Amino acid sequence: MGNKDISMANSFSKMGPGKIGVVTVTYNSADVLPEFLDSIAVQTYSDFVVYVIDNASKDDTIAICKQRSDLPLVLVPNETNIGVAEGNNQGIRKALEAGCEYVLLLNNDTVFDGNLIAQLQSGLVEHQCAMITPKILYHDNPQQIWAAGGYFQRWLGYRVKHYGSDQRDSGRFEEVRTITYAPTCCVLVRSSVFDQIGLMDPAYFVYSDDTDFMYRAGNAGLEIKYLPGAKVFHKVSSLTGGAASPFTMRYCTRNRIYFIRKHLPAIPAAFWAATYYGYLLSRYLMRMDKKSAWTLKRAAILEGLKMPL
Repeated sequence: MGNKDISMANSFSKMGPGKIGVVTVTYNSADVLPEFLDSIAVQTYSDFVVYVIDNASKDDTIAICKQRSDLPLVLVPNETNIGVAEGNNQGIRKALEAGCEYVLLLNNDTVFDGNLIAQLQSGLVEHQCAMITPKILYHDNPQQIWAAGGYFQRWLGYRVKHYGSDQRDSGRFEEVRTITYAPTCCVLVRSSVFDQIGLMDPAYFVYSDDTDFMYRAGNAGLEIKYLPGAKVFHKVSSLTGGAASPFTMRYCTRNRIYFIRKHLPAIPAAFWAATYYGYLLSRYLMRMDKKSAWTLKRAAILEGLKMPL
């Protein structure tokens, strides 16, 4: 461990309970928001503020937030949809300006018990890490894992993969461990991390912005921990239409190309972009994707290639 790492570890060990800024980005979230806010309302950890960044919802999202006088809630209504990445940035800036020592990035399509924030905060202090994430399970199938932390697949152009994805929660992922990737569906971050590596990249708009953030954290030598004792139940893709929706296909495909171009040297980036193109083409040729899906993904690849770095 270098002098810089020792200094960082010492500073982490000195930090105890502190103010937490809970940041969530809403977009027509009325169907999921009440249960999420109910989960927030029963937290045993009391020193927090909820920053709800609304991306021009047309439903009752804002009205629901305004009704929650029982919560320390700050509502930021945007006139247009600025995306999840920049929405998170708005909340992070608000939290930092308010002197929060920690920022909890948290999807509002989640539910959890009253100990979640306390468990994450104490885990972050105990393990002296920069970020910590819980076990995330499917809301509709609470015995099935969505993510038990994650990692980068370097041999596949730094694609990310969840540990335990779609596996039964049978006790295999019950140990605290260091991971290299955590979905920002739920991750507690020390405020100093943002000073060190910056905020989310707004160019992603949605999807892969967390991949980018965790990649930068890893390059900076920051440690991320998985805490299985804390649990979140995720209503996966409830607000974006699922993996097969045109919206999801476009942004996932485009952002994959953008990430490769942004972070890899020119020759490896060209190789992985071409490999990804070939993979998507093969899916169409083998009739795994319809022509409409291939046409959309091909356009998204071109879009990703044209994005300024």
